[in-house]
Amino acid sequence: MHEGKKPCRCLLLEAGQADMARTVAEYVAGLDDSVRTPEEEYRARLSLCQDCPELMNGTCRLCGCYGETRAAKKGQQCPMVPARWSKIE
Repeated sequence: MHEGKKPCRCLLLEAGQADMARTVAEYVAGLDDSVRTPEEEYRARLSLCQDCPELMNGTCRLCGCYGETRAAKKGQQCPMVPARWSKIE
């Protein structure tokens, strides 16, 4: 976090972490289809993450993952209780 900036409830790119956002996007793109969340569900998960008070500067404060990486794997669940992603699954 840069001095003077408040943490934001946003994903990596919006948090000003363009290099990490690119790295994560490459990781997500490289996931095998057998483990990758379908695109429509991935976008829905990210949308719910962006509204979550536990997302700070692209990182989930409950599990420590980047929101984009956790949402990209269909076997992953939202760590919040109750899970936010259960609304779309």
